[in-house]
Amino acid sequence: MADLKTVTDTIHGTIRLEPLTLDLLETLELQRLNSIRQLGLTYLVFPGANHSRLEHCLGVGHVAGEMAKALELTPAERKLVQAAGLLHDVGHGPFSHTLEHVLSRELAVDHMHLTQRIITGQDDNVSPEDRAAFPEIPRIDGVLERHGVDPEAVAALIRGPSEKGAAWIVPRGRKEPSRYLAQIIHSPMDADQIDYLMRDAHYTGASHGTIDFSRLLQTLRTHRGELALDRKGLPALEGMLVARGLMYSSVYFHKTVRIAEEMLARAVERSEAPIAEIQKMVDHELLNWLVRQGPFQREIALRLKYRKLYKRVLASDRDELTAATRSVLATFHDPKERRRAEDRIARRAGLTPGQVIIDVPLPELLLSEPRIAKTEVPILDDGSSKPFSRVSSLGRALQIRQVVDWVVMVAAPEKSAASVRKAAASVLSG
Repeated sequence: MADLKTVTDTIHGTIRLEPLTLDLLETLELQRLNSIRQLGLTYLVFPGANHSRLEHCLGVGHVAGEMAKALELTPAERKLVQAAGLLHDVGHGPFSHTLEHVLSRELAVDHMHLTQRIITGQDDNVSPEDRAAFPEIPRIDGVLERHGVDPEAVAALIRGPSEKGAAWIVPRGRKEPSRYLAQIIHSPMDADQIDYLMRDAHYTGASHGTIDFSRLLQTLRTHRGELALDRKGLPALEGMLVARGLMYSSVYFHKTVRIAEEMLARAVERSEAPIAEIQKMVDHELLNWLVRQGPFQREIALRLKYRKLYKRVLASDRDELTAATRSVLATFHDPKERRRAEDRIARRAGLTPGQVIIDVPLPELLLSEPRIAKTEVPILDDGSSKPFSRVSSLGRALQIRQVVDWVVMVAAPEKSAASVRKAAASVLSG
């Protein structure tokens, strides 16, 4: 007990830091997350949203440990899921999910894939210059091995069970980890979502993210190797999944948050810099770097710094789209086509390339949160198991609920709103 150390967390109160957690917190990979905002540019709309990605990682490690205790898992299993919870986001770039679609497009990977490679030592999210400044600090894989934890076993939990890309990290001939272990980290009812919904609701002031965590723990079970819930916990699960949908509608995909994020993404896209180098930056480094990249990038950096954001000038939901507009939007799976359309609108409206944004959010939503429509947790009742959607009408509704109010949105400087609206209507109609 002499090594007992604690930290006071805003959401979970006093958290005990195990020796492995303490050593992992000393790594550069994790400490880098102190300089990355959990919610990217959301603070421009919700001023309290300045919490860091590291806070969230600490919380997920704690929640994963509590779930392991509730399930009476072995000490080794608990150690494994705590490590995975703490490390699950080390692959994030500056402003968290804001640039994820750019990363995915340019490098053909997502932050979870990068996280797996960082945990196993195959990749790094720290620049060579920063790494050279602290040669004595071990990498994550070395810390895990010193504590008797297999880095590949930790990495195998990050994406959840039986998902595309999950098994690549498990060496040939090795058994894939138990599904319930991976589900504690990534599933419709996991430690990641429990923490970020509670934490983000607190810091944004939104009341939608309230979760009955204690009730979820009391009713958490395993059934045939899967993470499950006793029927007595059904209202708590319904509350969590409703909270998830509402937080996406009202916070994560708030129209002004989305415009700010797309402004930053366009500045990075048009910089023609290697995205792998940008991925290693933290928030303030990226903004300082943009100022030096050219007039457009400097304009965007200053607009974000002083909150002089573009305005929504046009938006359409699914029912409002004409067949011609659907055909145009279908070509945007190629980002070059989307950029050409943006530039055509800009020229017709008398603006410079980059000053018009066409936002089609659904593909990016599915990339940043692949769990958004997944609700199927096994519900146990008198020894039998049924999918959540068969037990709860809310479950069925949440699978089809749209969390974004628009299918396509156009944004531009406010002074050019009228001319952009006219040009956009023409270009998007084909």
